[in-house]
Amino acid sequence: MGRIVTQVRLTNFTDPAKTLAVSALVDTGSAYITLPTAWRESLGELEELGEVEVERADPTVKKACVCGPVRVRIGGFRPILTEALFRDMEPDDDGEYEPLVGYIALEQAGAAVDMLGHHLVHVKRVDLK
Repeated sequence: MGRIVTQVRLTNFTDPAKTLAVSALVDTGSAYITLPTAWRESLGELEELGEVEVERADPTVKKACVCGPVRVRIGGFRPILTEALFRDMEPDDDGEYEPLVGYIALEQAGAAVDMLGHHLVHVKRVDLK
């Protein structure tokens, strides 16, 4: 199974001068755009919408903070307004974090995963069925 990584630009909706551009792993098993708590200050003052428990793949359960609104641009897809989940993350051996793009943001942006081509594709229409 291949990894799909995409460029993501996040902007504080109420303070557009506060932006963050990152490469993020597309994770359809994750609901939210998930970022390390260490990056939260770079987006300025975000409203804390609540604390949630998250179950990780390892399968430990941890607390995380949902904040927003955040304007998000995933690759060449249309920008969206959504929430971001901030959680404690450990950097890898190179000191890098691995942010995630979850299925909620993908659906909002009109993006779908092409598993054969290992990239994101535009959804032709919104499903209202």
